[in-house]
Amino acid sequence: MQIGFLDFYGGVLNVRQDRADLIANNIANADTPNYKAVDIPFDSALASQLGKADGSAEPQYRTDGVVGLNGNDVSLDAERVNAVANGEAMQASTTFLHQSTADLVTALRPNPSGN
Repeated sequence: MQIGFLDFYGGVLNVRQDRADLIANNIANADTPNYKAVDIPFDSALASQLGKADGSAEPQYRTDGVVGLNGNDVSLDAERVNAVANGEAMQASTTFLHQSTADLVTALRPNPSGN
């Protein structure tokens, strides 16, 4: 099965949105006792979105966080950095997809001068 750029970037945007939701949930639970931060591995989640057998879109607990006295390992600074990086990647993918589809529409439009 061949995957076109619309399918690919649709999958990229879906994974980026899922990741944004997880990051927002981590930030919302920054003060919740015993809450463990979760994230989604982008590569395997994208493979799952594209229908490849080796991908898994399941969120995983982060292992790099420092656990506080209340058992929570969410770092607000790290989550803010992740949110910004994910947002920039989502914006870049959206811009590329928009420009690509605009170019495709232009290429498919008949030439009014007949040349």
